[in-house]
Amino acid sequence: MSRIAKKPILIPKEVTVNVNGQKVNVKGPKGQLNYEVHELISVEQKEDGLYVDPRKLEKNSKPVNQGFVKALLGTIWVNISNAIAGVNKGWERKLILKGVGYRAQIQGKKVNLGLGFSHPVNFQIPEGITIETPTQTELVITGIDKQLVGQVAANIRAIRPVEPYKGKGVRYSDEVVILKETKKK
Repeated sequence: MSRIAKKPILIPKEVTVNVNGQKVNVKGPKGQLNYEVHELISVEQKEDGLYVDPRKLEKNSKPVNQGFVKALLGTIWVNISNAIAGVNKGWERKLILKGVGYRAQIQGKKVNLGLGFSHPVNFQIPEGITIETPTQTELVITGIDKQLVGQVAANIRAIRPVEPYKGKGVRYSDEVVILKETKKK
């Protein structure tokens, strides 16, 4: 069994969790998330929190890889815990645009990115995500779904990843870029 899944998932006072079969609904001050649990895993709600355990299988059912079940336990435990933290506090990812003339601008439900191409790049903001630009070279992506926030940040970063010689491009705020040395004669 996964070590982390042995501990209960603590539920803050502001958050309500409903477990209905394989569906877990998490509601908090920032919003609501629904999570579907794999059929090999059961989630049980008790007074001190949520418990994630492997489901008891019938004798006639086909054998299951126990390594797969152990991996699922930890993954589902962390995903439910992230959902609880997301509806309570929210998730945030910061991007920095580095380069001459690189800038970002919010226009309605789109982000207009000037990243050194011959044309501006328009990025559609998905539902449930808010993007702010404190300065022209910073993007702050926030939302309640950790996976969606990370995916949006990765999609924006993929438009112009950091190049290793001058360090120009879109990078995470906590990313360390090691620059390569240029070719010498």
